[in-house]
Amino acid sequence: MATGGPVKRILVIKLGALGDVVQALGPMAAIRDHFKGAHITVLTRKPFDSLIMASGIADAVIFDLKPAVWNIPGWLVVRRMLRGGAFDQVFDLQTSKRSSTYFKLFWPSKPVWSGIAAGCALPHNNPNRDHMHTLERQAEQLHMAGIETVPAPSLNGIDPDLSTLGLPPSFTMLVPGGAGHRPDKRWPASKYRDLAQRLDSSTSPAVVVGTAEEQALGAEIIADAPNAVNMAGKTSLLQLVGIAKAAKAAVGNDSGPMHVAAVAGTPSVVLYSEDSDPALCAQRGADVTILRRPSLDALGVDDVMQALPTSLGGS
Repeated sequence: MATGGPVKRILVIKLGALGDVVQALGPMAAIRDHFKGAHITVLTRKPFDSLIMASGIADAVIFDLKPAVWNIPGWLVVRRMLRGGAFDQVFDLQTSKRSSTYFKLFWPSKPVWSGIAAGCALPHNNPNRDHMHTLERQAEQLHMAGIETVPAPSLNGIDPDLSTLGLPPSFTMLVPGGAGHRPDKRWPASKYRDLAQRLDSSTSPAVVVGTAEEQALGAEIIADAPNAVNMAGKTSLLQLVGIAKAAKAAVGNDSGPMHVAAVAGTPSVVLYSEDSDPALCAQRGADVTILRRPSLDALGVDDVMQALPTSLGGS
């Protein structure tokens, strides 16, 4: 792979969302290992900077400023930021129209670019790439760029202090939220409430996690579960990682926190409707069970309980 000289400064583009960033941790680690001694910067969005830096896969983070199409001054700021990095090589792991546009901003001296941008030096040109699972697609992209070994994503070494959160000594993490514009990806709140009630009589009551916008949802779910805790909107991203790692099990919709739980090795039960395809984006980990129904309204609480570890009432 000819790059015109030693690779000293690398830019990795991974903007989000949380599950996508978690699944990119392995590819980012592969880039770090392959280019030993190189300075690696990741272009991302908040709050993913904390996770990326804690993972030890980057030396610096810069943020996607997201200028509107018509915002020429904003695009010039982005251009100065990118060109100012003096990057020898770029790995676009976002591979979107937006991230590919950044390739053009480097003109006239473009770095060696791995991605799907037209005219880039290291294209991921598999016509079936959009039908591959994210992990296989990114591993193949790096293989085409000369990186042979790509490890699984890892959250090793991230162990935040959870002592101030008031968590039960043993608990089950529930993730009832998800993308607000895709309600069909969510199991009904009434069924999460039933699940929380059942877990309340086990050795591991529910701890609900989610965004600040999901606090009311969390409160509704634990209303009849006095031993449960609603942590929605009350944790940092690194604390979410810690909760996932400490949980005895995790149950949730197809969402970023369930990718965290899966990578952490927590026994995870992930609920899918026909609104998303696990063949393309399923959570991967040591102990992951996918329960899929055409509509999540058809998925019963008994089905979920049976998928949990036997210590929590599973079969």
